[in-house]
Amino acid sequence: MTDTALAGASTDEAAAGRTKRPSRPAAKPHGQWKVDGTTPLNANETWKQEDSGLNVRERIESVYSKHGFDSIDGTDLHGRFRWWGLYTQRKPGIDGGKTATLEPHELEDKYFMLRVRIDGGALTTEQLRVIGQISVDFARDSADLTDRQNIQLHWIRVEDVPEIWRRLEAVGLSTTEACGDVPRVILGSPVAGIAKDEIIDPTPLIQELAERFIGDPELANLPRKYKTAITGHPSQDVVHEINDFGLVGMVHPELGAGYDLWVGGALSTNPMLAKRLGAFVKPDEAAEVWLGVTSIFRDYGYRRMRTKARLKFLMADWGPEKFRQILEDEYLGFKLSDGPAAPKPSTPGDHIGVHEQKDGKFFIGATPLAGRLSGSQLVKLADTLEARGSQRLRTTPHQKLVVLDVPKDEVEPLVAELDALGLSARPSVFRRGTIACTGIEFCKLAIVETKVTAATAVAELERRLADLAESKQLPQALSLHINGCPNSCARIQTADIGLKGMMLPTPDGDPTPGFQVHLGGGLASNSREEAGLGRTVRGLKVYVEDLPDYVERVVRKFVADRAEGQTFAEWAHAAEEGDLQ
Repeated sequence: MTDTALAGASTDEAAAGRTKRPSRPAAKPHGQWKVDGTTPLNANETWKQEDSGLNVRERIESVYSKHGFDSIDGTDLHGRFRWWGLYTQRKPGIDGGKTATLEPHELEDKYFMLRVRIDGGALTTEQLRVIGQISVDFARDSADLTDRQNIQLHWIRVEDVPEIWRRLEAVGLSTTEACGDVPRVILGSPVAGIAKDEIIDPTPLIQELAERFIGDPELANLPRKYKTAITGHPSQDVVHEINDFGLVGMVHPELGAGYDLWVGGALSTNPMLAKRLGAFVKPDEAAEVWLGVTSIFRDYGYRRMRTKARLKFLMADWGPEKFRQILEDEYLGFKLSDGPAAPKPSTPGDHIGVHEQKDGKFFIGATPLAGRLSGSQLVKLADTLEARGSQRLRTTPHQKLVVLDVPKDEVEPLVAELDALGLSARPSVFRRGTIACTGIEFCKLAIVETKVTAATAVAELERRLADLAESKQLPQALSLHINGCPNSCARIQTADIGLKGMMLPTPDGDPTPGFQVHLGGGLASNSREEAGLGRTVRGLKVYVEDLPDYVERVVRKFVADRAEGQTFAEWAHAAEEGDLQ
């Protein structure tokens, strides 16, 4: 403070100026490029600046595929490969108790998980057949539907990657930015363009975003992954509340059909639901709004600590009002229109069953068991659909498939053939509501097995609760989400019953695989007004082998105690802890 300033200051201010107090240590920078500069503050940010993840493709094709796994540079292997959809998979035989104690190179095998990017979930039967044949030829017949509309293959050798890319790209598919600190696959409504009750078709927007921005070097170094969800269907079928960027179709009272804008959702170990910005996005504004929000994440996102590098943390600090202001003032150059929230969904968003399209044909939503299929099944499915007059299908954010354009007289024959392929169009409530992440079979982060656990639980619950199903006492919808670790790829906090993999103590002192239980979570749906996270009960943990016992017990308790019209989630949040054990 200068002498002139002191002369005009109050006595207290002057005294404070003369008596120097110890200054607080300066807050560490967050690594925000627009605030702190672009100097890297950790090793991850350093290698991303040294060489873009997009550049590793040339080395894969010209060096690594010719000289094998042992020739791969460590930073490329554990970093840049992700920009092309490649992760090393878990070495067989390593139990979950060692996940947190072994180094990545001790956990990993010399094979890869390869993620095929499917924006909007849109596939032709030709594309499906190519993916299936790649699986048969190069992936030991593995194929998993993910809850982000992708298909994942396993047991991939680096030597085979160039040929896999050649086959995928020949039919318009890719693995570009399927993983990494980039804009990941764009979730889209599985019934876009064909549903009778659709508000707006997001297909042109999804295609524009994919063509303009995926693989763009300007957006290929974000603080961390960035997830997009866009729907124009009133069921709100793309889990927008847990995505970084979400657009939900709605009709503005003055401006017509467009989108409600949501920003900053993500789960993992610190779950946060996205926030509405209160802005209505016109269709011709949508691409620029996406670019603006994505650029805010690039420029203002936190890069110093990986654990704080998701957009949700910036939203938590800024709040929706400030975020919208910076979006409009610094990135768009115009004000967005205000808009009301979209109405509560009126129909289920998984699209299971048989439904008439707006053109008079039908779509059929069918579910495998927890997303697990095989390459052989995919090839057979493509043949089956074509024989019944369909050449299009969609993957969904719920590990399901939706077959499009089925002629009326082919519906029932196709439903039967799908069932024979392991895809049920009329599933039990448990098969319909169960999803599972990759789990310890292939994932280096996992602690417990998930796919077999899910299949076993579904079969047991169908048998044990057949009496409730026959008497129509079971709820119409009940979600059971099984995750192999705390990271919530299977969205455990937004399930009726969410299960987080962990090692649990046993009476003899040896840890064994089990789950922490979350109850009563969910996203906006026809039975729920708005999204909410599940409840955890102290000490409520279940061994893997006891999972069917627990679910049977809590479902029977719900059926016995529920009030009229009460959903499982409502009951679970209101119940005494003892009723949930």
